[in-house]
Parts: sequence; C-alpha cells; structure tokens
Amino acid sequence: MIYSPSIDAVFRNSGYDLDKILRTVKELGFTAFEFWGWGNRDIDLMEKLVQELDLHVGSFCTKSISLLDPALRDSFVIGLEETLVIAKRLNCKYLIAVTGNTLDGVSRAEQHQSIIDGLKACVPLLEAAGVILVLEPLNTKVNHPGYFLETSAEALAIIAEVGSPNVKLLYDVYHQQITEGDLTPTISANIGQIGYIHVADHPGRHELGTGEIAYPFVMNKLRELGYTGYVGLEFIPTGTPEDGLRACLAQLDKRL
Repeated sequence: MIYSPSIDAVFRNSGYDLDKILRTVKELGFTAFEFWGWGNRDIDLMEKLVQELDLHVGSFCTKSISLLDPALRDSFVIGLEETLVIAKRLNCKYLIAVTGNTLDGVSRAEQHQSIIDGLKACVPLLEAAGVILVLEPLNTKVNHPGYFLETSAEALAIIAEVGSPNVKLLYDVYHQQITEGDLTPTISANIGQIGYIHVADHPGRHELGTGEIAYPFVMNKLRELGYTGYVGLEFIPTGTPEDGLRACLAQLDKRL
C-alpha cells in the first residue's frame, strides 16, 4: 500500500509553504502526497517539486460543481477536462469527485440519476486519460450537513450503473464509521469497486490511534484482501504534523 498524506488536512495549521511541506513529507519517508482543490495552487512549483523530490501525487479533487443538477452537467464535464490537464502534468492517476449538497424541491431519485448520467458523460475523458475518478460519500452528521451522498451502498449502486472501471469508490473509513460502521465487512464485500482509501480516527478526525477505530485490524484486512493502492491520511493532527504522521505510520504498519 502507498501512504499518502493529505497536505491540506495534515498541515492546515502550519502555514502553506509547499516547498517545506513536501520536503517534510519526503523526509518522513513517504513517497506520495495528495491535496484537495487545484484552483489556488502553484502548479508550476508543485510540478517542479514532485520531480525534484521523486514524489507521486496520489489524488486531488476535480472542480466542485454539483453532479445533482442536470443543468450543471456540462460545467462539471468541462471542469473535469481542465482538471485532467493538471493531472497529466502531475502524473496523477486518481481524481476525487463529490456530489454536492441535496437540492430542495427535487426528488432523491432524480438527483441519484443525475449523478449516474453525469459520471457516464465523464467516462470517455477518463478512459482517454487513463485516470480513475473516485466518488466519495461523506458523513452529514458531523462534517458535511446537507451533502447528498452518505452511504457506501448508494455510492456503489451509482458506480454499478455507470459500469466503467474508470469510476470507483473512495472509501473513507472515518466518514463511513460515522455514517454506518460495519467497516471491514463492507470493504471485504466491495474491494473490487474500491479505488482509494482515506483514513482518520473518530471522534475528532485526528491521527490514527486517538479514537475508536481499530486501524491495525482494518489494515490487516486490507492486506488480506490484496489491496495495494493508496491510503490517504486525511486527518487533523492533535500536535505537530510530523508527530501525527509518525503516529499514523505506527498504526498502519502494526501487524496483528
């Protein structure tokens, strides 16, 4: 597995000095990192540092345009096209998509179908670029009130309807612990459709080992299942980013 610190989450209270952050990531032994949106990034500098430090970009987000409104579908696809240009520059093979917040006055079934239709429209672009778009359910209880896509079951149903190997699930262990629990049975039953993993502990969304999630057990299960992809470390450290990342590594690599 490839551990990928989310620099926006982990270093959020440290000032945004990209050069210093990526050198810290490298010094701690990581080979990859990820970030959220690209619109306000210095992509020229990031591209230079990725090459200089021999780091991989695990993932980042496509433009945050609602998938729930058919009137915005063309804008979402155009946003993906623009994001794929950046992904090519950074040699990034995974992009993250979110659905947007539930629309008032529109049935859930219509919004569900709009996501399917929007993602289907993206498939030719993804196939041509050799990129996988991972769809992320988020919890609405703590962090994202009003967000449409909460459960892994609904996300997996959408992915099945899209029917492309270039559209998969981002399974965020933190979000799904809050929303539904049943973590490793869900992962085991759907490992073929999981394209990316995110981790943080609950409560608090802090580094692994600070909360109730048994991460050594979760990681053991991922190894048993043969998962070799990215594990994004998307947590808010209780102390320094460096100490938080070291604590995560201790949990992630602990064998049962």
